[in-house]
Amino acid sequence: MKLYDVADLALRNLRESIFRNSLTTLGISVGVASLVAMLSLGIGLQQLASRRLEKSGLFDTVVATSRRDLRNFREPRDEGAPSAESPALDESARQSIAQLPSVVEAYPDIRFITELRFNDKPHLAMVAGVPFSARDNNDAFEAMQGRFFSSQSAHEAILQKSFAEELLGMKPKPPGGAPSSNGDDNANIAELARPLLGKELVLHYAERTPSPTATPGDESAYSVISRQQALKIVGVTDIDPDSMRGSARARVFLPLMLTQDLHVVSSDQRDASTTAPTYTSLSVRVANPNQVPTVEDAIKKMGFNAFSLVDASRSLRQFFAVLDGFLAIFGSLALAVASIGIVNTLVMAILERRREIGIMKALGASDADVRGLFFAEAGAMGLVGGAFGVTLGWVIGHLINFGTNIYLARQHFPAAQIWSVPVWLVLGALAFSLVVSLLSGLYPASRAARLDPVQALRYE
Repeated sequence: MKLYDVADLALRNLRESIFRNSLTTLGISVGVASLVAMLSLGIGLQQLASRRLEKSGLFDTVVATSRRDLRNFREPRDEGAPSAESPALDESARQSIAQLPSVVEAYPDIRFITELRFNDKPHLAMVAGVPFSARDNNDAFEAMQGRFFSSQSAHEAILQKSFAEELLGMKPKPPGGAPSSNGDDNANIAELARPLLGKELVLHYAERTPSPTATPGDESAYSVISRQQALKIVGVTDIDPDSMRGSARARVFLPLMLTQDLHVVSSDQRDASTTAPTYTSLSVRVANPNQVPTVEDAIKKMGFNAFSLVDASRSLRQFFAVLDGFLAIFGSLALAVASIGIVNTLVMAILERRREIGIMKALGASDADVRGLFFAEAGAMGLVGGAFGVTLGWVIGHLINFGTNIYLARQHFPAAQIWSVPVWLVLGALAFSLVVSLLSGLYPASRAARLDPVQALRYE
């Protein structure tokens, strides 16, 4: 029997018992839909986490610190020079690190606590320098109100939301969601930024400059001069670009080049009196996160401490792999139940079509032809059910994402894509439903092929 004839006969048989076969196909659709919906949710969450972490720069960044700095002192390691003999983390070292293979940029971490005045009222805050590349590589500045710095040395500032609330005289909402003492909740960031954008913020700081009486080469002689710098508020962000720092998190962000030019006494640019300043730490951004361990080892061999969060990245990928596995298992349970429906439908078809099977065998149909006919019916139900299931799973995922974004909007959070249906998931779901259907048709097909044509013709 030709393949075309088998397929045509299978479709005709399915149309004759359309209600029962439709219910079986619907069961397959529900099973595939649950599988697709759960896996798409797991994949979407993984992609969301990966995008946020890549944008935050946590997993493609190596932090280099000086072994000479007591604040970063660690036990001696085998690699690199001892602490007493290690080189200084100065501008020359920064340039050397920046020239390592796979390194995109290496910039100093400069932050200091100082006084800022807004409407002639003093406020104490942590100020940090931000590289110009953070505009495209840090999600903290994507959803902010206002704009990023106009240039690398512009006299502009971006405020963290809590500091913006302080400037406007608002009390932040206490931890745990309890209302504040004055009854004010956290303001919406758009409403919060509106009265601040374009206003002037005055930075008061102490500048370290070489003493006029210092002899050449005497780096210990310097003067401290009180300075002030007017800054234009150009943005307000709700996310800290460096949220891993805990109590050292900044509340005001300036262009990094401007921060370096200020030569603040208490900043991490410690030797501002020299032409080659010494830093306590450098942030080294790597082009590919897979090259982080290589860059980390290279920095250690240069005589500096280096660490990254690459191990945490591996643990995160492992977590999502386990999560996807559990979601796939639970999503497949409904498909397993649907396979029982296929077995039941085809077994009932054998009882109803014994005479038909007997006639086919009497006319010369082989056991393989009869087996192929029932396999074709099972496969047709699997393919149709899989197609409807993928569509239904896509709709369910879309509704979940839509409802989640409504909730996030009510909580004043930006919208997020928490589900994803890649092409491989669609093809995999169709193939899986087909395989399950064919496996479910093994017993009915074998039973039909074993029927004795004489006994089948005498049936009824």
